[in-house]
Amino acid sequence: MLVTRARRQAGQLSKELTALGAEIVEIPAIEIIPPEFSEPLDKALRNLQQYQWLIVTSANAVRSIRERLAALDLATTNFSHLKIAAIGSATARALKEAGLSVTVMPREYVAESLIDSIGDKARNARVLIVRAAVARDIIPAALAEAGARVDVVDAYRNVIPETSITHIAEIFARGQPPPDAATFTSSSTVTNFYHLLRAAGIHRPPGKMRAISIGPITSQTLRDHNWEPAAEANPHDIPGLIAATVEALTYR
Repeated sequence: MLVTRARRQAGQLSKELTALGAEIVEIPAIEIIPPEFSEPLDKALRNLQQYQWLIVTSANAVRSIRERLAALDLATTNFSHLKIAAIGSATARALKEAGLSVTVMPREYVAESLIDSIGDKARNARVLIVRAAVARDIIPAALAEAGARVDVVDAYRNVIPETSITHIAEIFARGQPPPDAATFTSSSTVTNFYHLLRAAGIHRPPGKMRAISIGPITSQTLRDHNWEPAAEANPHDIPGLIAATVEALTYR
């Protein structure tokens, strides 16, 4: 079983799959690093009073917020007036651990569901979105169309770990049996996985390896690469991904 999640986030997934009897190979397709410039996030955190809504798109964004708050010596009480929206249970849990109350969490782990949840409520409001650099633009565009004034700041970047190129070449060396399946926790892990393959001189995933997706956006990215997911998590979180993996490999 190939786990492509960032190394510092792969622990729970790898641990639980191992407990179920899987042999895990971790090759991170992404590495989480700070944004190129921290000033936009710092400025937003210093001026939270101008916003009515905060949208956080991942637990990584929450981690970055906490790190910058500590660096700036700012308190979480500055968020008390904000309505906070979280995409996904992991993001909501990270916000709670940071001492921040979540107002809205969409039923589905997708951006479109968030827009359905808060679109009308954000009309004429000032909205701050904290997310990864080069993320999908559907949230700010749709909220702006609904009448919100939207500021977007980068909290972190997803980059390709250099060491993973060597590891993936070893795993998929000619004559080696490929892993039975690979798990993908975001569109970035799919895109970067293909970058890793190309960098290692491999032009397509081994045909018998199954792709297990965390949700519909990740599944669509797999399909964009002509790789139909063998299973999709439901709910779209790590426990759902584990269940989908078990199901896909049980009925292979």
